[in-house]
Amino acid sequence: MQIWTGLGNPGPAYAMHRHNVGFMAIDVLADMHGFGPVQKKFQGWVQEGRIGAEKILLLKPATFMNESGRAVSEALRFYKLGPDALTVFHDELDLAPFKIKVKRGGGTAGHNGLRSIDQHIGPDFRRVRIGIGHPGHKDRVHGWVLGNYAKAEQDDLAEMLGAIGAEAHWLAAGDDARFMSDVALRQQG
Repeated sequence: MQIWTGLGNPGPAYAMHRHNVGFMAIDVLADMHGFGPVQKKFQGWVQEGRIGAEKILLLKPATFMNESGRAVSEALRFYKLGPDALTVFHDELDLAPFKIKVKRGGGTAGHNGLRSIDQHIGPDFRRVRIGIGHPGHKDRVHGWVLGNYAKAEQDDLAEMLGAIGAEAHWLAAGDDARFMSDVALRQQG
């Protein structure tokens, strides 16, 4: 079993924030792959299902971003899984908008959700980094991250999320390079 977690803040006020793109990815995965109903568990919302041959638990922590590690570590402990079973979908300032990169381990780059998970389980988990771009100056980062996607970005956002959903079977199978390549190809189409 794998646990795929999307990072975001709960509540309608945050729904379209760039910082919530991890939640958006989890919602699209659940819809496109016919996951079961939402249940409240592990200080968050979970849905169970399969992608390809793999059993996946989708988790959206309800703890707010800064405490995401509490929900993630609780789910991993319950299923007796290590950090290698975890994939975290999160927004990434250091990538161009709508670009996707996957990596295992690494630092937190100032991301409070990643920092919280790192504190609870260590750094050795897979990350699906979803580019939101950088606003240009560090003083503008807070407003940028906690700002809504612009109307002009909606089509690119929908296309990127659809590509993540359509190519998720590669991620489930552990072929990160093929996942990144095929997502990029879909976005060029």
